Amino acid sequence: MKILVVGAGAIGGYFGGRLLEKGENVTFLVREKRKKQLEQTGLMIKSVHGNMHLTPSLITADQRADPFDVILISTKSYQLNDVIKDIHPFVGNETMILPLLNGIAHVNQLIKEFGEKAVIGGLCFIETTLDHEGRVIQSSPIHKLVYGERNGQMTDRIKRLQSSFEGTKASFILSEKINQDMWHKYLFISAFSGITSLMNSPIGPIREEKSGYKAIAVLLNEISAIMKKIEAPIEEKIAEAQLETMKEMGDQMKSSMQRDMEKLFPIEAEHLHGYLLEKAEDHHLDAPVLQTIYTKLKLYEKELSQNQP
Repeated sequence: MKILVVGAGAIGGYFGGRLLEKGENVTFLVREKRKKQLEQTGLMIKSVHGNMHLTPSLITADQRADPFDVILISTKSYQLNDVIKDIHPFVGNETMILPLLNGIAHVNQLIKEFGEKAVIGGLCFIETTLDHEGRVIQSSPIHKLVYGERNGQMTDRIKRLQSSFEGTKASFILSEKINQDMWHKYLFISAFSGITSLMNSPIGPIREEKSGYKAIAVLLNEISAIMKKIEAPIEEKIAEAQLETMKEMGDQMKSSMQRDMEKLFPIEAEHLHGYLLEKAEDHHLDAPVLQTIYTKLKLYEKELSQNQP
């Protein structure tokens, strides 16, 4: 299958690199600056699962190519409008669009633009970043990408995609309940990113404080209550299960949102926490911890915009 990976950053660079390492037909859609860098250095990946130094096929949005079988979107939500414009020329009648963004709101946006059939479900679990030289640094054992038809069916096309993903030196998992998987990830990442960004701390020190542990539990319950109210397909006791997961995380684990704030980068406050608060207000639900997190994030965004040159 012809695979287009949108972005060659921490996530797209890693999973696209693993597919390229396997021998799949992978092209990266990148900005001109990143294209020049990769042409000079190659795609360099430093990973606990084995390092790679690859020579990727690269295109920019102003170039033309035949439609791709799969387009994997690995960017942030605040880049999605530009991504939609960029990928239009590469989408054909049979193209599958596989987004790995956190949250849920992007799914409807992609469906509205490309149609119900085009968009499949996806998510990933990985701790990775780009260093100052543009290398992908993947530093923990988890490197999992989950995908599937949003209606849960095992279609011919998803089986073909499974064949392309199989045998890769990363965990590509086909799910028959990808919608639930995405909502569960949304719950986890909103709580984890929210609490670590609010406290400006890795999860361990927060968890060790009695008040911090309680705040995590309350936040998970707030978010799960909102999701249940809007009839999201989550398990009944998912908040309790995810609290147990957070108890088992390494003490120094940080969320990507917290790391972005440390670097003074943009964040996904509206896409993740703002969307949930909008639904809470629609249904007259109180979510004071989530509201506090959202306020902290919006103040950060305001200060960031004021300090932009």
